[in-house]
Amino acid sequence: MAAHFAEARKAFHAALLESTLTINSIGVVSNADSSNTTSKAIAKGIAELLEAETIGERIAGQTSGNQFESICADFVRETFLKLGHIRPGAWDVHQVTGRNRLEIAKYEQYAHLIALDRAAKNDAELAAALGSDYTITPDIVVVRDTIEDGVINAQICLVNDHVTTLSSLRKKNSGHPLLHASISCKWTIRSDRAQNARSEALNLVRNRKGRLPHIVVVTAEPTPSRLASIALGTGDIDCVYHFALYELQETVQTLGMDDAADLLAVMVNGNRLKDISDLPLDLAV
Repeated sequence: MAAHFAEARKAFHAALLESTLTINSIGVVSNADSSNTTSKAIAKGIAELLEAETIGERIAGQTSGNQFESICADFVRETFLKLGHIRPGAWDVHQVTGRNRLEIAKYEQYAHLIALDRAAKNDAELAAALGSDYTITPDIVVVRDTIEDGVINAQICLVNDHVTTLSSLRKKNSGHPLLHASISCKWTIRSDRAQNARSEALNLVRNRKGRLPHIVVVTAEPTPSRLASIALGTGDIDCVYHFALYELQETVQTLGMDDAADLLAVMVNGNRLKDISDLPLDLAV
């Protein structure tokens, strides 16, 4: 019996192979660092396992990044929304476009940032003190809508006008949906941008009021050492999810890269690096 998540994973890779994950005329895969021999070798091994057959020059970083975000959003939508029996609720999964720096102010835990931003615009000294630490723009969000009293009380009267007057999940108390997860998509991880995801995660941690959303990174970076730069350590990102972890593990073994294989094992065994197929169930927690 075919598992739906396995089929969704295949469809995810097929979508990437259509336009984003390509091999150019000299054999360099689009997610490889063309100046790094190890990166090129691993990326090519992964692409071959995924049966990359497209030939094309590498598209601009922003374009490949946007395509990766869109395809990741489709995968999360196709998988996580199948878990209603495990994680019931009115869910929305979408890619954030337009780079609105106050996107997360639409959600309950961060709605107060609107007032903070307004105050900073009117006070130069406050703006200088705050900097941009309160501005966070996720690539993909998973959002849960609030619940009507009729649904809460469907089987037995649980709430009325005298109790549960502050809970943010109750629609009667709040006009803002809840941010369940913030997903940062990194097509590749370069040394000059490696810590961006950590900075964004820490801002989400520091600036929320209420429950912290899941904070995860999805990446197609082929090099284990660069993966380690954001995967190792705790306190900010829940976990890093690789777009093709099984193929990455097989490739480094095939290439005889023992150090890389050992580093991958450290991250995987330490629950710091997982496959994209693990993401939907982890989001159901």
